Amino acid sequence: MDPLFTCSIDDGHPSDMKTAELLQKHDLSGTFFVPIRNCEGDEVLSDEKIRELGRRFEIGSHTYDHRYLKKVDIWQAYHQINDGKKYLEDVLGKQVNGFCYPGGRYRKRDVELVHACGFTYARTTMNLCFDAGNRPYEMPTTVQFYPHDRAVYLRNFAGSGNWLRRANGLQLAIQNGDWMRRMYAMFDHAARTGGTFHLWGHSKQFDELDAWKQLDAFFAHVACQIATQNRLTNEELAARSLWTPESARVAKPA
Repeated sequence: MDPLFTCSIDDGHPSDMKTAELLQKHDLSGTFFVPIRNCEGDEVLSDEKIRELGRRFEIGSHTYDHRYLKKVDIWQAYHQINDGKKYLEDVLGKQVNGFCYPGGRYRKRDVELVHACGFTYARTTMNLCFDAGNRPYEMPTTVQFYPHDRAVYLRNFAGSGNWLRRANGLQLAIQNGDWMRRMYAMFDHAARTGGTFHLWGHSKQFDELDAWKQLDAFFAHVACQIATQNRLTNEELAARSLWTPESARVAKPA
């Protein structure tokens, strides 16, 4: 089985335009999860920039105000999930099918709301996975492009379950103390075993770390090993790997 690659970028920071340039430079695909405002005070993309980004990449929703859904009541959660989707659809002039839970903090109630609001899949912050999982509204990731301490991976592993499936990812994460060696080791494992490599991150952090050269080099490494048809948006990964309403429509005979 050939390996698959997808990239997702959260928070809709203006630096997303620079991440998009690097993805496009290496002919890679990906998804940008964008809130309309950010209650934490960070800048967000203008409507014009969202449209520009949406001409080249998938745009997904990240709530209206970048609210942690676990901290709000059901009516606020509904507003955040539904209104964020509708606003983006008005800006883009097309349907928005993907959702990402801010901070990875959500309840079962929120999964049901995301489904009810018409999304076809949702992404979490569960890491260390080399597949797309089996829950369309709780898609995991492989690794965040960030210099985390080993303890972060141990906490995520312990708290997110699916331990057997994620054991190889944890081993690779804690074996490599240098964070960029960790990125390459985890990607090379996915490429070698025909797995899915789902990279995610925040463009604002790439700026703060001054990690653009590292990201550029990493994307070049990915492009050398992933066939063009296997460079996917998150939506394409969900449709190919999971049962979703969208994949059912694709599979339905004419």
